[in-house]
Amino acid sequence: MNLRFHWMLPKGGEVAMQTVQETSRVLTTKSSSKASLPDMEGWLKFSRCAEEVGIESVLMSFSRYEPDTLVIAAALGQVTKKLKFIVAYRTGFMQPATFVQQVNTLSGLIDGRVALNIVAGSSTEEQRGYGDFLDHDERYARADEFLEICHAFWRGNNEDVVFDGKYFKVESGQLSTPFLAPDRKTPEIYVSGHSEQAQRLAQRRGDGWLRLIDTPEKLAPLATHSREHGIELCLRLCVICRPTRAEAVAAARAMLPDEETEKQERKILSSSDSQTLKQALATADEVGWLNQNLWAGLVPFYGSSSIALIGSPEELAEAFLAYKAVGITQFIISGWPKLEEMNIFGREVMPLVRRYEEKKFAADCRG
Repeated sequence: MNLRFHWMLPKGGEVAMQTVQETSRVLTTKSSSKASLPDMEGWLKFSRCAEEVGIESVLMSFSRYEPDTLVIAAALGQVTKKLKFIVAYRTGFMQPATFVQQVNTLSGLIDGRVALNIVAGSSTEEQRGYGDFLDHDERYARADEFLEICHAFWRGNNEDVVFDGKYFKVESGQLSTPFLAPDRKTPEIYVSGHSEQAQRLAQRRGDGWLRLIDTPEKLAPLATHSREHGIELCLRLCVICRPTRAEAVAAARAMLPDEETEKQERKILSSSDSQTLKQALATADEVGWLNQNLWAGLVPFYGSSSIALIGSPEELAEAFLAYKAVGITQFIISGWPKLEEMNIFGREVMPLVRRYEEKKFAADCRG
């Protein structure tokens, strides 16, 4: 199986931004941020470039600071042909039947080019702002019930959906609109999180477990465990690619913002009960460089998913193949500047990866 490469859809206004520092989460969360508004011009430009360079899907983040992901996917799906959309959504904000109805309708509008990134929750403050007062563990228990009901609707079988749980109850559930895709009867589901509850939820209800990148050596047992449970391990990361490693490191260090931004970002991070955020910040503070090409130094400024693979095209291609060697199959990537970094990756790194994969396949066939 070839590696699958996805990309993070920029927030509103980010495609046109000239500096990396403009995209910090501190600025994103301000009331004046362009992230709160739809950006069809920027998103369309980005999506068409993603199609051109061979990116499979784009992930759309969900937060109170951004427009709704399902609506964005419906709009962009009308003006793209191949690109898929990984829609992030938090369980508990609507009833499972309503959610399935919306996802199924979306699949029919954009030829099934939709997958789901299921998130059990975020910071306590933000969750309560949406009317959700459950704690971390209960949110995962609710997500398990939510996805069990969703799968029951997707299975169909001409039977009513009946469910009586702690968080949801359904009687004589029926939906006539099916999930429509050329190759699937249900959407591909990625479950996010670093906690044991997230891992178990992915194994029970998902197709993939989405977590932050780490070294291949540390992730190898997790990849093996995931495969044993029939799911794929998908990594969230950033890339900074330049002609040489020295140039890439210099570009990465140039992205560091001022001290005030760091203080504000740490305040945002400390308010979250997400294990993913806590572990990423600890890695940045205690380790910094995880190996020669993997740096966590941008996490305090740009969030947990900014752990970055840094190097030349050849170094990055070899790094991705090292992850493939331990059983990791998918990656959701970001970069700065948003559009330029994706183009560099698609035109300079991906062809090298595909060339190496072809050589390995040919060698395996001969052997």
